[in-house]
Amino acid sequence: MSTSIPSLNGDSSIATWLDHPVGGAILRELLAQGGQTADAFAPVRTLPLKRLVELSRGAFTQQTLDEVVRRADAGEVPVGAPAVAAAPAQAAASAPAVPLREWTERIDRGRFTGRTVIVTGAGSGIGRATASRVAREGGRVIAVDVSQERLDDLVASHGEADLVPLVADITDEEGVARIVAAAGGTIDALANIAGIMDDMTPVAEVTDAVWQRVFRVNVDGTMKLMRAVIPAMLAQGGGSIVNTASEAALRGSAAGAAYTASKHAVVGLTKSSAFMYGPSGIRVNAVAPGPTITNIEASFASPLGAERVRTGMAVMPPPVDADALAASITFLLSDDGVNVNGVVLASDGGWSAA
Repeated sequence: MSTSIPSLNGDSSIATWLDHPVGGAILRELLAQGGQTADAFAPVRTLPLKRLVELSRGAFTQQTLDEVVRRADAGEVPVGAPAVAAAPAQAAASAPAVPLREWTERIDRGRFTGRTVIVTGAGSGIGRATASRVAREGGRVIAVDVSQERLDDLVASHGEADLVPLVADITDEEGVARIVAAAGGTIDALANIAGIMDDMTPVAEVTDAVWQRVFRVNVDGTMKLMRAVIPAMLAQGGGSIVNTASEAALRGSAAGAAYTASKHAVVGLTKSSAFMYGPSGIRVNAVAPGPTITNIEASFASPLGAERVRTGMAVMPPPVDADALAASITFLLSDDGVNVNGVVLASDGGWSAA
């Protein structure tokens, strides 16, 4: 009895493509041309194939996607690949009986109406997703980033939304002052999202340059902006601050010494501030993201660091879009988080439970 082979398109997941007798052969041929195997797709198997256009930074273009879809639709099996057949029995057996339900962002219109929210790192990744969600839910967003180009793109893609783009360095006192001035007399919330990764070096190998740079952005920048906005929040009788921690704030196996220590410091800032200012109506929380698709790239400057961190990530769940993190952050920023103060919310797909 013959079994029909499902059609593929850009919205089909990478896992579906790899399990397809034609699509899988085409993708593996492309990977082989770059000296890679299908294992390279392990962290992103659940994503639509079209996301590679954005994630590959030019290596997988829209033209490549269109050609791959065309070849799969035409049944063009690469030379040397197995003959076209029904989907492998092994793949079918390993698939869940009921497909997992995909999460869909649900906008709560008006949730931030009349609120001014500062979002750092707003030009990309989690910062952009958070700025976008706050703006689409009616808030006035002071969108801070070090890249004018990224901010211009953010504003252009949001029509009439109340976005105030501001190029500023959160580690610089003058930059912080301009951020507060742009917000005006009322600062209802702050999302401290800007941050950088280290090079995965253990403490015996970490350089002063890496240590100081990571702490300058992740800790000093976070502290400086908190210090600058809290007086306004005290004067108005309250506010909400959400800092970005990390899985590295909960475990020692997610990054190098500098990044791990910096995110533990962010948790300390969060808890101390929540305790100090909670009675004054200021809630201070942190979100600890798990694997998330952003523009922050990890580099491995240490063989030991690479070996140990990759071992620790063996149970890491698939990465999610930044919109999923924005959902957690905006919950804490908004009045929906009214009874939450001083927590570190692990938004990590269950990684911290492993």
